[in-house]
Amino acid sequence: MLRSPLLHKLVLIVIAIFSLVFKMENASAQPVKENGQLSVKGLQLVNAKGQPVVLRGMSFGWHNWWPRFYNAGAVGWLHHDWKCSVVRAAMGVEPDEGYIKKPESSKQKVTAVVDAAIKEGIYVIVDWHSHNINLEEAKAFFREIATTYGSKPNIIYELFNEPDKETWPEVKNYCIEVIKTIRAVDPDNVILVGSPHWDQDVHIAADDPITGFSNLMYTMHFYAGTHKQGLRDRCDYALNKGLPLFISESAGMEASGDGPINYDEWNKWIEWAELKKISWVTWSVSDKNETCSVLLPTASSDGNWKDADLKESGIKTRELLRKYNN
Repeated sequence: MLRSPLLHKLVLIVIAIFSLVFKMENASAQPVKENGQLSVKGLQLVNAKGQPVVLRGMSFGWHNWWPRFYNAGAVGWLHHDWKCSVVRAAMGVEPDEGYIKKPESSKQKVTAVVDAAIKEGIYVIVDWHSHNINLEEAKAFFREIATTYGSKPNIIYELFNEPDKETWPEVKNYCIEVIKTIRAVDPDNVILVGSPHWDQDVHIAADDPITGFSNLMYTMHFYAGTHKQGLRDRCDYALNKGLPLFISESAGMEASGDGPINYDEWNKWIEWAELKKISWVTWSVSDKNETCSVLLPTASSDGNWKDADLKESGIKTRELLRKYNN
């Protein structure tokens, strides 16, 4: 057997080159470059060629309570290691350090995630993370975001995280006003509309949808420990009525964000979403002492998380994202 030192060195160089090329190709996968401008066709989110697209990713926690993760390093890690094709910047509105009390610092956190997502070539949901109607503030915020980023195909607007006690007519009227504000600047990018009772009442929205605008989808949130077949039946009703759905927040535990993970129901939800070609986002990139926070306090602020930094929900979510987005 030939054991030439030169041949051995050449073999090692070739292996290193192939390894580098593989890593570069894997790292350069960019959903926005592949799919371009998204739109809504019937029930389906589609790419620039009209082909169905399913986005899968992570939501950051409330920016006002977990601001340390709102940075380019965390976005990059979620893209390359967790294989996220979309991230969600959840800008808290009412609490201390939120948009109403501190608009400039709030916008800085959100735009840090948006800028990083654009650089990474992934999609980003700009989420008005509120449970109440703040019409004028929302219009001002989304006008500014649309003016700055409306030309970028990466952007998805989420108008109202989770209406709680508001009626559908109240939510609908609010959303129409904010949609008008966005569309005056950005005619194209997808807009996500919420529904009452924490985005559970999609069946009510389906009976009286917003008309006169294109590229709208309706958000539905599930927590598998609480929401089971009954909510899937509501969603199927909405889909049968022609209402396009987008799961902008979800996880495997109870709706409180705590309690044990129901793996069986969580898997049923993901399988249902995949069957229907519905995009889904998991909550949340944070290190709170609760089940739905995917990270432990040991996790660094800017990614490079080890398995030991992940909570049970983080391990499962990363597994799901890597499975479906690969």
